[in-house]
Amino acid sequence: MCLLALNLVVLAAAYPETTRADSGCCSTKTLAKDFSAFYTAAWRLLHDPGQVYTTGYLNDGEYHILPQPESYKYLPSFLLMVLPFSVLPYQQALTAFDVFQFLLLPLVALLVYEITKEKGIAPTLIVAIIALLLPSPSPHWSLSAAYYWQWGEGQSKVLETFLLLLSFYLGKTKRPALSGIVLALSAFDPRLALVALPLFVMYNRAGLKSAFGAGAITLLATNAALLIPGTGSGFLAMLLNSGLTTPPYYYVLIPLLTVVALTIVNIRGVVAAFGKAEHINRT
Repeated sequence: MCLLALNLVVLAAAYPETTRADSGCCSTKTLAKDFSAFYTAAWRLLHDPGQVYTTGYLNDGEYHILPQPESYKYLPSFLLMVLPFSVLPYQQALTAFDVFQFLLLPLVALLVYEITKEKGIAPTLIVAIIALLLPSPSPHWSLSAAYYWQWGEGQSKVLETFLLLLSFYLGKTKRPALSGIVLALSAFDPRLALVALPLFVMYNRAGLKSAFGAGAITLLATNAALLIPGTGSGFLAMLLNSGLTTPPYYYVLIPLLTVVALTIVNIRGVVAAFGKAEHINRT
């Protein structure tokens, strides 16, 4: 409860940032919020799907976000999660997305506990502090730079953290197909899904074929929009021109360090799981 209360303080401090067009954390140019990319791309997915990855404002009926919407850099699957928020006006949608993710934090706390409870109080507390607050007090960015910009930009990293933890929990509780489905849903930013793979293999080592099979089917089905003319080529152009060179901003540390901490806590199990997988492949 203490960590959630402190995060609420960060959310309150970051709220005014959601209404401003400024240079954000790390730029010299005036930019719209990251959520503008999600909101605009979700609208385009329904009304002009070939333009999902087009940079800037298009005079095709979409909402005009000043100075221009940010470029969309995730897989199309994420837009299926954003679509419910796109029925709201832009600023209300951003706020609702932040509130929705804040309400996921108690579930994140529960998942951390269920995943780490056999490891003792100290590992559970460390992972919880990282996942729920990632403290780094700053006079300008409240108690956590990562969470300040997560809320201020309307980013998606709490949702991603929740999905990754849920995938691990489902694998741990012997539901590999569901675990694979949830990991695929979290893979809209493939970088973090790749970092999570060792834990995914460890938690699903008794049902890897089912986990990977369900994950692959889900990944293909939720990204079928890439088959639309213009969408697939737009994704590849984005990936080669800016996607691969996008630096890891503060908010990326929320899921990244949570997964790294869990990997360290379970390092023996991870090594054993990969050793077993290699033995199976040889035989």
